[in-house]
Amino acid sequence: MRFVTFEQSGGTYVGALVGIGGIKNLTEASAASGRGDPAWFKSMQALIESGEAGLDEARRLLETDGHIVPADAVRLLAPLPRPQSIRDFFTFPGHIRQSYAGMQRLGAKLAGASAPAVPPLTEIPALYLEKAIYHKGNPLTVVGPGAEILWPSYSQCMDFELELAIVIGCPGVDISADQAAAHIFGYTIFNDFSARDAQMAEMPGMMGPAKGKDFDRSNAIGPCIATPDEFPDVHDIRMRAFVNGELWAEGSNSVMLHRFEDIIAYVSRGETLHPGELLGSGTMDNGCGLEHDRFLEDGDEVTLEIDGIGTLINTVRRRK
Repeated sequence: MRFVTFEQSGGTYVGALVGIGGIKNLTEASAASGRGDPAWFKSMQALIESGEAGLDEARRLLETDGHIVPADAVRLLAPLPRPQSIRDFFTFPGHIRQSYAGMQRLGAKLAGASAPAVPPLTEIPALYLEKAIYHKGNPLTVVGPGAEILWPSYSQCMDFELELAIVIGCPGVDISADQAAAHIFGYTIFNDFSARDAQMAEMPGMMGPAKGKDFDRSNAIGPCIATPDEFPDVHDIRMRAFVNGELWAEGSNSVMLHRFEDIIAYVSRGETLHPGELLGSGTMDNGCGLEHDRFLEDGDEVTLEIDGIGTLINTVRRRK
């Protein structure tokens, strides 16, 4: 199933994508069925927390008639409008190697010097091989498909990042990697927009990015959350990034240094994971402007595609 959150006629609903361009309104279908618990479909967070009982009821509702609306007649929101938390990882080897060089070139440019011919790292630093390194984002900045991304006034170097993300379904602590898949509710597209110059200025403080990542509408997710059974192989999902229709990156999550099961095992060591937490893969190889020495301009349209999930489109706008 591919679950969405959408707005129609002033109301907000949980639905599931059906057929070609249709959405089953699960909120209304559940209320009309007289079966199960309608509260499960009041929000995506409620559905996630309902566990297998809610998923089973969603499957039954999809087999009933009615309560289908055209997708182009509603406004899709972020499928999980307020994740309980955001953790964003650093797992794609090409991005690790190339972003180091990209930051060096950007630093020279910002200093008014000619960009040095810095090659990518030849080896992945041992730290990234040993641990699933991550930073924490601001869940209050999440937006969905079609939302305009507000370019912060303090930045001159706006960037996008193509990521795959998972949403935690059931809680757990000290989860083993071989049991971790059972804790995944589903997968979504994640665009971690970044103010690269602000990020560069902050990183020497060794406290992780702050204003380089946290600004209004900086975290876009969508268009849906796809349950694991939507994928032939969750460890080999094709991903693509376009800017104004131009292909900038294409690849797969198969090269991740740490699979999501290993990431869950690492994060849950002595720390309970809760339903509705979002874990991002980190940027796919070549999946951001930093690696291309190209940054976004006012009005640029960023399109991210991930097979089995769909397409997430956002436009960047400078603050006036």
